[in-house]
Amino acid sequence: MLEHVPALHDFDRGDGVCVYLRDNLCSIYERRPLICNVSGMYEEFFRDKMTEEEFIAVNLEACAKIQATLIHDT
Repeated sequence: MLEHVPALHDFDRGDGVCVYLRDNLCSIYERRPLICNVSGMYEEFFRDKMTEEEFIAVNLEACAKIQATLIHDT
């Protein structure tokens, strides 16, 4: 999955999964890059474009589409 996000290329362990994922949790959560931080991305890039609620809704929709694609492809 990470292979589709160029900004996360260095985090891909080679199979589309993040090298920092341990027991289904982020092992660098407190130091994660901005692209992995929904609140940080909103504040940095989207706060003047939409409300935080709209941004969260867009993110949830994107996650649902990704999950559906992964389920469909397996």
